[in-house]
Amino acid sequence: MFTGIVQGIAHIASIETGENFKTLTIKFPTGTLNHLKKGASIAINGTCLTVTHFENGKSVVSFDVIKETLTVTNLITLIEGDAVNFERAAKFGDEIGGHLMSGHIHTTVKIKSIIRSEDNCSIYFETPNNYKQYLLPKGFVGLNGCSLTLGEVNTNEFSVHLIPETLTMTTFGTCAEGAYVNLEIDSQTQSIIDTVARILSKPS
Repeated sequence: MFTGIVQGIAHIASIETGENFKTLTIKFPTGTLNHLKKGASIAINGTCLTVTHFENGKSVVSFDVIKETLTVTNLITLIEGDAVNFERAAKFGDEIGGHLMSGHIHTTVKIKSIIRSEDNCSIYFETPNNYKQYLLPKGFVGLNGCSLTLGEVNTNEFSVHLIPETLTMTTFGTCAEGAYVNLEIDSQTQSIIDTVARILSKPS
């Protein structure tokens, strides 16, 4: 599990591509991989990936990414040198500063527009038809691994409003219009809405 509090930005060191399969090798900031073990989980742009290999003392980690993950996330578009958000798996006793996230991405959403000012940034995304019922004003959502509160929500778009700290600690500080971002729907919101829909659909 993850909390949606991104711990920093890492960079793609190399990519090995096979048939419906990729191995991502990622360089992390020094000191962020203490006590890392093979098989551990790290969220990359919000996608839960398993450590398959790492080099002690070099902050370089490899992950295998299968077809299903490549199909539903923006990891398929990464190239060497690209920046990604990362968060190591939460431990019991950690502060939950965001909201609980699984790292299982539902889909990607396109950035429609970005409005920046000196101390604020608002980003507007295209609303995905298959998931729009789960996007509610002031509700939670995961975007590229960031736990964020939704601002405006309508049929065609939804927005988030970012503080300077988020822009500094994540790739949202350098994102561009037209980019695709990983979306994870809040599981509790999804469960409640689906349950209510099933109850209302039953004949009285």
